[in-house]
Amino acid sequence: MMNILLPTDFSDNSWNAIVYALALFKNTTCNFYVLHINKVENIIVGDAIYIPTQEAIEDTYVKPSKKKLRSLLKKISDHLEHNKKHKFYTIVDYSFFVESIRKHINDKKIDMIIMGTKGASGFEEYIIGSNAGDVVTKVKCTTLVVPEHAKYDKLKEIAFPTDYNLSYDIKILQPFTAILSMVKANLRIIHIHKKDTKLNTEQLTNKDVLNDYFEDFMPSFHFLTNKNVENAIQCFVESKGVDMIVMVAKNLNYFQNMLFHTRVEKITYHTHIPFLVLHE
Repeated sequence: MMNILLPTDFSDNSWNAIVYALALFKNTTCNFYVLHINKVENIIVGDAIYIPTQEAIEDTYVKPSKKKLRSLLKKISDHLEHNKKHKFYTIVDYSFFVESIRKHINDKKIDMIIMGTKGASGFEEYIIGSNAGDVVTKVKCTTLVVPEHAKYDKLKEIAFPTDYNLSYDIKILQPFTAILSMVKANLRIIHIHKKDTKLNTEQLTNKDVLNDYFEDFMPSFHFLTNKNVENAIQCFVESKGVDMIVMVAKNLNYFQNMLFHTRVEKITYHTHIPFLVLHE
């Protein structure tokens, strides 16, 4: 049984992530924890700061949120196919976003976070948004980031970019192999380099380890030469019809432009291709 955390702010993006999550794990027994986090503000009255009492927090934040979560569960029941394998639990919290996520991961023994994000629509916006960005970089839990226009269809092509400079612990890769076993997609392992150079001894060793680990899934290895990582990924996504991109968190420095770059005028995959980020 999987325990999956679904953070929601009741937006269209978070609803889309819920729809995607339920479709992806249609044949898996899951507990879905739907979490809404309120940011409780201190109010300045004159020269003093008013800190809301527990009763005020309950009336102002908790009760309205519980009502919205009940409505959300009804929406799931009314609009999505009933699945006996899925159970839903609602959680209301008031805290800092990342702290709350971390707490519930430990309390509920969460295996994966699935959350929506609004893709960038201009030069000033981040590709995956601040909350999703904070979770990906600051919370040690496998996270699936579902963009606003991602619609679940059977996963046929999954891309796994790597620079081969890091060796991966098997535990990190297990959530990924679980998905591969579930969907039977083609695994495309991609190496992007800025100039036409050969892999060094350490990189070749790490490549062999990945080949051995994913042997049952018959991975294909692709070598792309491009000075710009995100442009290379964009071309590969388009040419292969990639349905999901998987990365390891400790490699995010190398791929940060794919997630956090602000000049995204030529990059379109961020609006419809989910990112699975694996953590130690």
